[in-house]
This record gives sequence, structure tokens and C-alpha cells, in this order.
Amino acid sequence: MLDINLLRNDLDGVVARLAARGFAFDGATFAALEAERKTLQTATQELQARRNSVSKQIGIAKSKGEDVATILAEVENSRASWRERIGPFGFARPACLMLPNLPHESVPAGDDESGNVEVRRWGTPRAFDFDVRDHVDVGAPHGLDFETGAKLSGSRFTLLRGQIARLHRALAQFMLNTQTEEHGYTEAYTPYIVNPEVLYGTGQLPKFARHVPVERGGTDGQTQYLISTSEISLTNTVRDTILKAEELPVKLTAHSPCFRSEAGAAGRDTRGLIRQHQFDKVEMVQITAPEQSYAALEQMVGHAEAILQKLELPYRVVALCTGDMGFSAAKTYDSKSGCRRRTPTAKSRAAPTASPRPPGPLQERRRQERTRAHAERLGPRGRPHPGRGAGELECRRSRFRPSCGPMGGLAASAADETATQGRRFRIRRRRHTMPGSRGCGMIGNLPSFF
Repeated sequence: MLDINLLRNDLDGVVARLAARGFAFDGATFAALEAERKTLQTATQELQARRNSVSKQIGIAKSKGEDVATILAEVENSRASWRERIGPFGFARPACLMLPNLPHESVPAGDDESGNVEVRRWGTPRAFDFDVRDHVDVGAPHGLDFETGAKLSGSRFTLLRGQIARLHRALAQFMLNTQTEEHGYTEAYTPYIVNPEVLYGTGQLPKFARHVPVERGGTDGQTQYLISTSEISLTNTVRDTILKAEELPVKLTAHSPCFRSEAGAAGRDTRGLIRQHQFDKVEMVQITAPEQSYAALEQMVGHAEAILQKLELPYRVVALCTGDMGFSAAKTYDSKSGCRRRTPTAKSRAAPTASPRPPGPLQERRRQERTRAHAERLGPRGRPHPGRGAGELECRRSRFRPSCGPMGGLAASAADETATQGRRFRIRRRRHTMPGSRGCGMIGNLPSFF
């Protein structure tokens, strides 16, 4: 979620930046609630002082055998009045969880995908002297089986057999080997079912609750969820964790199935593998200091592009505009290849900026990730120790978390490599994430050359 101190100290700036991505934030209502909060904070302190005083009076009265009913009634009335006044603030946290991340200053302005800006191209699309068939017609004789998939699970599920199943497995292995052996990532195997707080940590909840497949009945009876990307589980490995600065960056990659309830607009991309309820991805994630997060984003875009280049798939890299980015993204790149629709992408979600008051990590704040130097400077409840200097508070206002310098913290970068659905590759990054699926181009289903 956004840093509440950023809202308090730069409300107009936050309202303007949210408006740039099409989100209308009621600044006037927030300002009125903030004024009431300050009044209530003073009233709370007075009530606590009054409670201490009354406690002494009750003790003295009881020791004298006097009736204390009147004093107790006064205390209870004060409590009831206080509870009534704080009632309107009960929605504050849920409302804050619905606020999207602030766009980085380098993100192009725009209302939809027409405002996206091409950054570069690689390779030249092949020309054929015959009519090109789509992946459905080409893949069916080799094991691409939509009919059996629908019989087993319904629409938008596919069964892979024989050579196509082997290709699916080989692509995942190829991508994992590339990221671990050439780019320094550590391979992980994660659970496919996670607890609710994990999805709050990466931003799927509460905003997209209706799009996340539910698995009822965890070990303690709570509702659990199927992951829509292994970025969810990878980034949450450091949830509620204090990392030492020298442990950064943490670079992780994983291959996993991904589950989505939402499959796009009705009647759109219904043929083939373009939109599926289940597909596979190879994900890349980096947990890094905020001041390094945008450099990590650019590096991960390069790692994603390396996959497409090794496969000799021409592509173009596009910077998504403010109106086309995902909810948790601060900056997003898409790498498009072999399809009229988007393919590899790279997102940046909770990334800090180089501006004087950068928007700090949205996901990290939700997950309560910190570096050691930051934790040592904070007192109870994560608040700055008195006398530790205004700089610490300013860092928190900026949503940076100090690590080894005046400004530090954690930024998670996720890139999913998704050779996804039919004739497209997708690569995304969250939180410095590859837009879309968050990873580097693996197996959404079949790669574009089918």
C-alpha cells in the first residue's frame, strides 16, 4: 500500500500521479479525515490521562469503602464516545489497499494501449511465400488437444501430448538453465496454493479477489488460493523478514503452473491458447535495495530478451503508458513477439524513484520487508526512534527503507518468461515486474513459432 506519510505530506502530488493512471482519489475527503484523526489522537491522549487519574480515584474510594459506580459510569461513557468517533476510520486500511501504485516519472502518459511507446526492436519478422496457418492448425497433429482439455476441465483448458508436451518441458528447462547458469538466479520450487496474506503482499487481494481461483479449506480451515504466477510465492519468501544489506540482491527463478479465473473480454481471443485458465511460466524475481531497483528492472528486461534472442524470435520492447499498467506496477515493459497482442513484458511495481519524494515499494510495504540497517533505526511498531534524525522519517515518507545508506530498503523485481498462449511470448515483471505474467517468456502454452 502507499505510505500514509506520503499522503499526509504530499497529498496534491499523490492525487495528481494517481489521476495520471486514471484513478480518482478524493483528496478533500482524505484531508477532512486526516484533520479528524489529529483531533482524535489528542482526545485519545487526554482519555488515557483521564483513565490513569480515575484509576487512582477508584483505588482511593474503594479503600475508604465509598461507592465507585458513578466514576465507573463516567469512564464507560468516555470510552463509548471515543469508539463512536473512531468508527468512520474502520474503512481506512481496506481503502488504502485499493490504491494503485504511483507511476514512475519516466512512464509515458496515456489512457490505454494506444499510448504505449516503442523503445527498441530486435530482429526482422520472417516473410513466407505461402499462407501461414495458426498454432491451432499446426499443433493439432502434434498433440495440441483442445477437445480433451475441454472434456476434462471445461473451456480454456488444453491437453498437451507427445512432441508438444516434450517441447513444453524443454522450453521450461531451457529458460531455467539460462537464468541460473548465465544470469545468476537461484532456482526454486514453490507451493501452488498460498494463504490470503501472501496475495495481499503482492497486490492481488483485495483488488482482484474475483479473478483469483480459490482452494477452500486449508490446514486450519481458512480459504487458500491457487497462484496466478510464481512471483506471488517467490516475493513472499522475504515477507516479514529483515535482510542484511550484504544479502542483496536476492535473485530467484521458478517454473510453475499459473491459474487465472479471468480470461479476458467475452468473445475476445477465444481460439487456441491465447487466453487460458491454466498455463505455465518461468518467473524471475529480484529483491534489491530501492536505489538499485530500476537498474534491476532494466537488467531483467535484458534477461527476458535473451530468451527471445536465443530462440531467434524477432520482438519489440514497449514501455506501457500510465493507463495500461497493472495495479501494482510503477513501470512496465512489454516485449512483443509473433502475435498482434502483447508478449514478453517487464513490469516494475513497487519501485522507488529518483525524485525527491519517490513513491516507495508498494508490495514491500504490504509484506513488511526491511533491511537490517532500517530495522535497527526503528522503534516499536516500526516507527522511527526519537532523536534518530529527520532523515529517517523522510526515508519512510518516501517509501524507501534504509539499508546501508540514507535511503535503502527492498524492491522486488519479477520477470516472468512466458511463452504464453499460442502465438505469443509474454514476459512480465512486477514490482519491477514484467507486465502480464511477470517472468521471462516461458510456456504460457505454446510458443509463437507453432
